[in-house]
Amino acid sequence: MRKWVFAFILVILLSYGISQLNVKSAGEDKVDIENGSLPQQDSQMITVSKEQMYKGDLLLVNNDYALHPEGIRSDIVSLSDRQDLVQGYGLLDPSIQLSESVAKDFGEMVEGAKKDGVEHFLISSGYRDADKQDQLYRDMGHDYALPAYHSEHNLGLSLDIGSTTAKMDEAEEGKWLKKHAWEYGFILRYPKGKEDITGIQYEPWHFRYVGKAHSAIMYKQDLTLEQYLDKLKQTKAMSITAGGQKYTVAYYPMVGNGATIQVQQGKPYEVSGNNYDGVIVTTYA
Repeated sequence: MRKWVFAFILVILLSYGISQLNVKSAGEDKVDIENGSLPQQDSQMITVSKEQMYKGDLLLVNNDYALHPEGIRSDIVSLSDRQDLVQGYGLLDPSIQLSESVAKDFGEMVEGAKKDGVEHFLISSGYRDADKQDQLYRDMGHDYALPAYHSEHNLGLSLDIGSTTAKMDEAEEGKWLKKHAWEYGFILRYPKGKEDITGIQYEPWHFRYVGKAHSAIMYKQDLTLEQYLDKLKQTKAMSITAGGQKYTVAYYPMVGNGATIQVQQGKPYEVSGNNYDGVIVTTYA
């Protein structure tokens, strides 16, 4: 009788633990987004230079807005020389380069996919310098490539991801990324149905790193980078909680040679330009 009672209690406790675990997991996926003003308490105003408008993770680079040299990531590495970064995926070409920090985030994403049984990733393209981009433009033409400094591949933040099993639009890797890439700070940059906004045909393989706060908003509100930057200009400030972390995001216009931004004392923050008229400040609350 005692053994039966003990087994019954054990089942109840295990069920409770599993229930609590599921609640926690669901909470980790929850994203709360609000439009509003920034907190004024313990804040200070600082000025950033115009040069900052051309740096950061949120730069819009396309036919209309060319990348400035200072916008190219300074931590570009050859992935074939960094086996510590290339874990769980392959390289189509040994010459592929990428931002080191983006490669680390990609590696975390690949590890997350592996836990779901999705593990046939490869990178087919990453960072391209101006010479390589110009050559591609000459070879492929305007319909399939962009001139140097007008392609996101010149940033070091974008990469073309493939699968060793099928085309990305059909592969499990492509399906998984569409659902989960935002959790790691990545967005599907040129989605289907948004061609008139991005100016680029649907590319299920092209992903861009923008940061977790921004990828969460874009995914949850079905926004392209163009739409997101416009929304920030309209709302001025947003707050978001994603993955248990709270952020505030604010847009500031560039006036003359600088922009005056508000930051919270003692709180870490990042500043990114949009590459055309202002900067976005992301504060970790």
